[in-house]
Amino acid sequence: MEEKLQSIDIISGIFGKSVKKVIERSTKKPVKMSPTIQKVPKISLRPDVGCFVQFSGDYNGLVVMNYTGSSAMCLYNSYMLAMGIPEEELAKDYTSSEVPDTIGEITNQIMGQAMNMVEEKYSLSSFCGQPKAVALNSEITLIIDSDYRDNRRLVFQLDTTRFYMEIALEATEFITLSKL
Repeated sequence: MEEKLQSIDIISGIFGKSVKKVIERSTKKPVKMSPTIQKVPKISLRPDVGCFVQFSGDYNGLVVMNYTGSSAMCLYNSYMLAMGIPEEELAKDYTSSEVPDTIGEITNQIMGQAMNMVEEKYSLSSFCGQPKAVALNSEITLIIDSDYRDNRRLVFQLDTTRFYMEIALEATEFITLSKL
């Protein structure tokens, strides 16, 4: 018996492909994505660097990107070096403002790519504001005043470091008319 995927799993897969595509393109390095999507009870900004962005339109949700200090620095360094910035000009610590700023910019690119992919596949559009990225000492749980009961986590690897995308989506089901 074939398992029917929930819309959040489909959207999570599309967003995951976007993460992989954008980061590989902007760092010139391979990104591994776990083939497992985790169902989680809540999404949170976690130390050391977290970035969040809400999206709304034909479908609504929230995306959080979480990085350890080492994964944030790996992404930041790879991104900046791929752009031709000399190594001696790079920030030395994930708490430097340049690191969360860069992660926010990369997250913005990821969101644009992901929303374009959803629009191509389903002819549904959504828009997001500017992602907010911060260096953190402790976990912050995000609770949106909306019906976001479905939450997923995806795991990625760049070099030897891991980072995470967490996604919350309103209760929705995508049903294509060709299947009716």
